[in-house]
Amino acid sequence: MGAVLTPPAIKLRDLTLGYDRHPAVHHLDGTIPPGALLAVCGPNGAGKSTLIKALVGVVKPMGGAIEFSGGREKKKIAYLPQAAQIDLSFPIDVFDMAAMGLWRGIGMFGGLSQADAQKVREALAAVGLTGFERRQIGALSGGQTQRLLFARLMLQDAPIILLDEPFSAIDERTVSDLLALIGRWRAEGRTIVAVLHDFDMVRRGFPDTLLLAREKIFWGATEQALSPENLSRARKMIEAFDDRASACARAG
Repeated sequence: MGAVLTPPAIKLRDLTLGYDRHPAVHHLDGTIPPGALLAVCGPNGAGKSTLIKALVGVVKPMGGAIEFSGGREKKKIAYLPQAAQIDLSFPIDVFDMAAMGLWRGIGMFGGLSQADAQKVREALAAVGLTGFERRQIGALSGGQTQRLLFARLMLQDAPIILLDEPFSAIDERTVSDLLALIGRWRAEGRTIVAVLHDFDMVRRGFPDTLLLAREKIFWGATEQALSPENLSRARKMIEAFDDRASACARAG
């Protein structure tokens, strides 16, 4: 892939997010530095996916702000939603699905040059899908589908990569291969934020963690974030939240 410029840092300033005026994330402050490899963890209902969608720009803040160094530019962000949000019944083959990662450069209706087609083939080879180019996406296994989506991410060549539960219900070999790919992205200087549930995986591969329970429990070194005390506090916080509550004002 092409050379990567220093990716912008992301600053969260007193960020509150929610739906229909019911907040899902309260008063979140913190900075994601350039080149970070950050896991976002927490119990079900903690606001993890809401935060990722806000970073993408799909969810707008109810309060506070998300600030990108140099300003937000969508072309700088590659996003992998949860698998359930992807329509695998759509009649498209593996090659064309991967090539969608180039749309921002060539336009939705632009034709692929020979160089572009070679980039697609290289991305599919990098995720182990050589020979699958003309297979329909609906015929892929869960692991093959996730490999394909990572190939599409590669072709976006973005310095910020946001992943929402990228390893759900896929085989261990695929998980290992895709974790290695994430490691290469980090070595290139990209900023990676991933919503994850497997704490052992987070401890093995992610140096920093945001433990979220509608508000920040801990943001920092993974071993500290995932301490028994912090995990217990996160569970108790979720149990105490009232989903019908309105946004609250920060005191002070």
